[in-house]
Amino acid sequence: MPDMPPTAASRPARGLRPRMVWHVAARDLLSTLRDRRTLNATVLMPLILIPLLTLGLPLMLGSFIGGQQQERQKIGVAGTLPAPLRAALERDETLPDGTVVRAGVTLVPVTDPTRAVQSGDVDAAIRAATPLPTRAGSGTGTLEVHAKLGSLSAQTGAYGKVRGVVEEYNHTLAVSRLNSLGLNEQTLTPVTLSPVDTSTQQEQRSGQLAFLIPMLMVQFILSGAMATAVDATAGEKERGTLESLIVSPIRRAEVVAGKLLATTVTALTSAAFSVMGFVLSGVALNVWLGGQAPDTAALTREMSGQLTLSVGGTLTLLGVAVSAALLISALLIAIGIYARSFKEAQTYIAPISILIVIPALLLQFADFLTLGTGVYAIPIFGGMVAILDTVQGDINPLNALLAMTVNIAGAALLSALALRSFNREEVIFRN
Repeated sequence: MPDMPPTAASRPARGLRPRMVWHVAARDLLSTLRDRRTLNATVLMPLILIPLLTLGLPLMLGSFIGGQQQERQKIGVAGTLPAPLRAALERDETLPDGTVVRAGVTLVPVTDPTRAVQSGDVDAAIRAATPLPTRAGSGTGTLEVHAKLGSLSAQTGAYGKVRGVVEEYNHTLAVSRLNSLGLNEQTLTPVTLSPVDTSTQQEQRSGQLAFLIPMLMVQFILSGAMATAVDATAGEKERGTLESLIVSPIRRAEVVAGKLLATTVTALTSAAFSVMGFVLSGVALNVWLGGQAPDTAALTREMSGQLTLSVGGTLTLLGVAVSAALLISALLIAIGIYARSFKEAQTYIAPISILIVIPALLLQFADFLTLGTGVYAIPIFGGMVAILDTVQGDINPLNALLAMTVNIAGAALLSALALRSFNREEVIFRN
């Protein structure tokens, strides 16, 4: 296609005109608002998925473990058990109000413990090859426990109960022996441990799943920006509307700035609703835990946590989110304008999600990693680390500022690349 004559849009710009930038941005935002599927991905998905992941998973796990403790499992027995041990296995542990904290087990005789477990006839099986001692100091014995040790159900249910009861049985025999010798229980533990949690209140509230917050925030920024960026570039190429925009009296830099603004707005909208999802999760958690057993409530609270931020933390979170949204938006626009079609743009963008998710998963091992200042200079990932620090109340303003600066610098470079593509007719009409 022959080169087009110079227009106001293609001549070098002395400066951006905010009115023209907003005109382009409003045009792309209106196109996004007309797509109901994009609205669902930007608004509804964060509000639904985040509570499910941050609240639903811990609640499910807490209910599962609590259910296993309160359920009466069937355990096979081969050999002879001492009467006190058998009674301890079958006895329920209850609170003063009669609430069952740990249900006992039902003991049934079996001949082959391993086969009984593998066939599903029993949840676990125990075998006493030799008589077990009923008095400390009268010898030792071995109690085999046959169970599927890789199963979480067994670990929290049948096997866990047997292990706990046997430990308590050993303790009871040892204390009884000490009493007969004129000694007390403290003889067994001359030194006792008294753990003191030095975590800040914010770290305790953030929970063990705090690493999900930066990962999900950045993921929703990407998903929110993707629809607008691709539709405003490759989508307009396919519809043939980009040419009319290019020849209009709008400078190319204003076109890029407008599309960057529109994409960043949708990305930040998705991020804002993701934060609302975390807040709603915390509110729902407090309501639900009010009627739960203490053990289940403690486990669930420890895992799920709650998003609470100070004013400084909120500003830091906002700054990092804006910088990440700018960088991701500029990247998507640069890719979208180069692609020949909407489908081709999606093909290029798909690996970006993987490149974001994989490093984000490393955040769950942040306690084992030595994170120096240099990690905050990694685009996107440094921002995710800064978000995690903010959520846990460990804010270092210099590190957060470094992460934001790197993201903004990356956004500027990618915006310059996108502008260069908009100034090349072979790219604009490459469809």
